[in-house]
Amino acid sequence: MITGKNCIGGQFKADGSVEFRTTDPKRNVPNPTVFVEATKDEIDTAVDLAWEAFKVFRSMPGKQRAAFLNTIADEMLALDQELIDTYMLESGLPEGRAIGERGRTIFQLRSFAELVANDDWRENTFDAAQPDRLPQPKPSLRKTMIPLGPVAVFGASNFPLAYSTAGGDTASALAAGCPVIVKSHPMHAGTNELVASAIVKAANKTGMPKGVFSSINGSVQAGIDLVNHPKVKAVGFTGSIGGGRALFDLAAKREEPIPVFAEMGSINPVIMTASAISKRGSELAKTYAGSITLGTGQFCTNPGLLLTLKSDDAQSFIQELAKETVAIAPQIMLHPNIKKGYISKGDTVTGQEGVKVVATYDGDLDANEAAATIATVSGKAFLDNPKMHQEVFGPFSMVVQCEDEAELLQIIEGLEGQLTGTLIAEKDDTLNLPKIVDALQHRVGRIIYNGVPTGVEVCASMQHGGPYPASTDSRFTAVGVHSIKRWVRPISYQSFPTELLPDHLKK
Repeated sequence: MITGKNCIGGQFKADGSVEFRTTDPKRNVPNPTVFVEATKDEIDTAVDLAWEAFKVFRSMPGKQRAAFLNTIADEMLALDQELIDTYMLESGLPEGRAIGERGRTIFQLRSFAELVANDDWRENTFDAAQPDRLPQPKPSLRKTMIPLGPVAVFGASNFPLAYSTAGGDTASALAAGCPVIVKSHPMHAGTNELVASAIVKAANKTGMPKGVFSSINGSVQAGIDLVNHPKVKAVGFTGSIGGGRALFDLAAKREEPIPVFAEMGSINPVIMTASAISKRGSELAKTYAGSITLGTGQFCTNPGLLLTLKSDDAQSFIQELAKETVAIAPQIMLHPNIKKGYISKGDTVTGQEGVKVVATYDGDLDANEAAATIATVSGKAFLDNPKMHQEVFGPFSMVVQCEDEAELLQIIEGLEGQLTGTLIAEKDDTLNLPKIVDALQHRVGRIIYNGVPTGVEVCASMQHGGPYPASTDSRFTAVGVHSIKRWVRPISYQSFPTELLPDHLKK
């Protein structure tokens, strides 16, 4: 049963007076449950409990943390249809998407459990002493990774499970030995509470310290209070550039600045060669229409920018893409505010000089359904106007027609940092691609060849992050087991007696 309360160190409480409700985007009405925002005292209590828990949790053997993560997965599955129904009620997303995202969340939890069941992930190194070395003896040195401390995780609007309460940030932080305080996304507060209850049950069953997990409801101020707390040592965020940058700046102004690992906006450029469009333009149009509209375009890897050389074949491709895109039935957006943002940003981009709207869905729409749109513009106009470079979060994509390869390269090199870049090419194009690949790899975190950017495989080789503003630190990934590296730091032990070393360095 959803109570509307905050989870403070395993106890569900509601001491505040500020209330809110989530929205059913399909019916465009508030949902019945009333949620209570956390007070500053409740937030302080949650972080203080997390700090005390950290003193125990950080030294627990990896196998105990692995058992905790696996039990969270078990308890989430035990929520069964109630979790799926609540997910759909608050997001407007279909049951298949809910089940698929739950599966991804479970897989992430179990992957981190497997990772920390032994200590290989710590990348331990040992340099033996050389007491007879001249002119100076060499001391013994051992290096390992230790957790940073309590982590604040902000739930994502577009992934109520996989990037939220028990999502990748939480799973990786807990795996590293860091207690977590989740700031639930107000659009998915009910989904959050159900998952929080699963985490609490798992913590109790596996003997985790009180305070290892908390979850708070609230608005912007709750997030500010959380990030400002001196015992919070890192932040995980998935969302808009504005939100991520605000948290980054806030954390930097603290007396003790802390890292913010924010995965933010991206327009995910796709470069299509002339030969690829000539040989399979219709196939590409159908494929990319599906990618642009997948999940109502509400993915951080949505292909919002297509780049190609101007030609008759390109014109045919653009018309075919527009036709295929608007033929796909409209879908619900996550929230009325997200639809308003889609309309506003879309109008800003399409209202720029030189932009031509090739097609937009013009049939009847329910309140929160989105009209898919395809626009086009010349390479020169795109280069001259940065307003065209912004992300339009939704089923929108712009095709930029370049005069030549030099202009294409200039556009790639001038783009802001992106999560992904895609290259659509034929085998005969290989000799002409090195310059494009070289330019692209310095603007993105992942390059796809002859595919679509939508769909992020959860595995060790995945890089989900990129140069700013795609993320705040391009050296790290938000997906896959290597994302654990965000929540740890290296430490060296010099000339230490074995009995004083951590157990995982005694071997």
